Amino acid sequence: MGRGRSIAARVSTIAALAACALTGASARTQPAEAPAAAAAAPSAPSAPAPEPNPDAGHGKIVSYTCLGCHGVDGYKNAYPTYSVPELLGQNAQYLLSALHGYRDGDRSHITMHSQTQSLSEQDMADVAAFLAGKPLVASGKAQGSVPQAAQLCVSCHGEDGVAVAPIYPSLAGQHEDYIVRALDEYKHGGRKNAIMRGFAANLSEKDISTVAAYFSHLTPGLRTEKRPISFLAE
Repeated sequence: MGRGRSIAARVSTIAALAACALTGASARTQPAEAPAAAAAAPSAPSAPAPEPNPDAGHGKIVSYTCLGCHGVDGYKNAYPTYSVPELLGQNAQYLLSALHGYRDGDRSHITMHSQTQSLSEQDMADVAAFLAGKPLVASGKAQGSVPQAAQLCVSCHGEDGVAVAPIYPSLAGQHEDYIVRALDEYKHGGRKNAIMRGFAANLSEKDISTVAAYFSHLTPGLRTEKRPISFLAE
């Protein structure tokens, strides 16, 4: 009896070892599963966000603080000292692009950067529409001879100072010292625009003064949007 139990135990052990060996062989021959990431199909690119539909009425409310500077005739930036730009009659599309530049740091102005941080994309489109008002209309005619220093400028900004496309700023009637300041920022990297920096880099101080004087004296020109006594005022 003892010998029988011993043989039975050996047979059981051998069977268990054989089963383990078969299981291991099966595991080794089983192909590995492909990583889930590799098996997943690439996701389709997301659709671009729709362009906001500008609401000038809402822009009037949102821009109340903007008019604290841009709504005062002759208002000056404190340091360095230069005139705050006139915006009434400007192209809304350009103003929106400028707001993006201040928000994203492509234009260096700490106050404007701070102001734009609190504005949504819709807010900026609304503010641009309100401040622009009715854009200047091109006459298609030069007012006198275009100075040599401004020959390249008029290809985008127009011989009469009215931009040839809404993505460009109109310069007719803009403050002379503001144009000088803007060109200086393009020239020295305060405004990050590769095309304008290339143009401004080739201008001397005398050229910049000539360009600014030419555009600032063109009429009809940009104007100052008057700041209302109350944002509820019509």
